[in-house]
Amino acid sequence: MKIEHLGIAVKSLGNSDELFAKLLGKENYKQESVEREGVTTSFYELGESKIELLEATNPESPIAKFLDKRGEGIHHIAFGVENIYTEIERLKGEGFLFISEEPKDGADNKLIVFLHPKSTNGILIELCQEKSKSQV
Repeated sequence: MKIEHLGIAVKSLGNSDELFAKLLGKENYKQESVEREGVTTSFYELGESKIELLEATNPESPIAKFLDKRGEGIHHIAFGVENIYTEIERLKGEGFLFISEEPKDGADNKLIVFLHPKSTNGILIELCQEKSKSQV
């Protein structure tokens, strides 16, 4: 397991992309819309990890609700795993709760699932696995 990325909720992807490009000294490598989640993402590589900026595309999206409640800031920590199904079963066995136990398509060619913050000291944890060519 490794830290795959930190997800940061932002009000304006344009403003935040400008800020992070200056901060990191490089442009994002990808911008992607995930309609099902009501979000547009922007990714920056940092060694083996990434920063994912998340902007809501509709007022009912989880990111819009997060911004309304908490404002801009770290939304989640994503851990990269080799086999998301094995990790779900392992973590369920350890007593962790999931928002949904069924992985779904996420941004950046990943299968994703979220642990419920009630079981992780209030931190939203994402597990993500690179999709194989047969899953794309």
